[in-house]
Amino acid sequence: MKLVLLDRDGVINEESDGYIRSEAEWLPIEGSIDAIARLCQADYRVVVVTNQSGIARGLVTLEELHAIHERMHQAVAASGGRIDAVFICPHKPDDDCNCRKPRPGMLHSVMQRLDIELAGVPLVGDSLRDVQSAMVVGATPVLVRTGHGSRTLEENRHLENIEVHDDLASFVDELLADSD
Repeated sequence: MKLVLLDRDGVINEESDGYIRSEAEWLPIEGSIDAIARLCQADYRVVVVTNQSGIARGLVTLEELHAIHERMHQAVAASGGRIDAVFICPHKPDDDCNCRKPRPGMLHSVMQRLDIELAGVPLVGDSLRDVQSAMVVGATPVLVRTGHGSRTLEENRHLENIEVHDDLASFVDELLADSD
């Protein structure tokens, strides 16, 4: 099975320091929806893995989160693609859960549900915690400059060996070109 894991905020949609609280606030990054569709058309499965502490903070209800994700699914479907699953961590950073990236619990859930090892599977994110969570399970960390990605690179010069792309679309361009 060919699989790509994607963080949501800052990779698929615009980042918001005030949290994405409604489907109206969910704005896709230019090219990201078509990039997901191209992955699907190349027989990749796409899974979103996202920390959503706005739930525990009382800023977003589960119903609002489902509406946001429904808008995301519809946008991808309209472009001819699909998101196979969305895994979330609803906890705050200080809740000490195992599912919040950079801890591996959410990725272990992906492995269990899909019955797959994540060794070598790209995990595309815009933060240090995305990179760290990928490394813990043997996935391949990929950093995009969208969202918090540029700041992550500036603040973590030791990430020089990590694959970096301008955005999700440029990552997909290279991935698909390499698989030809």
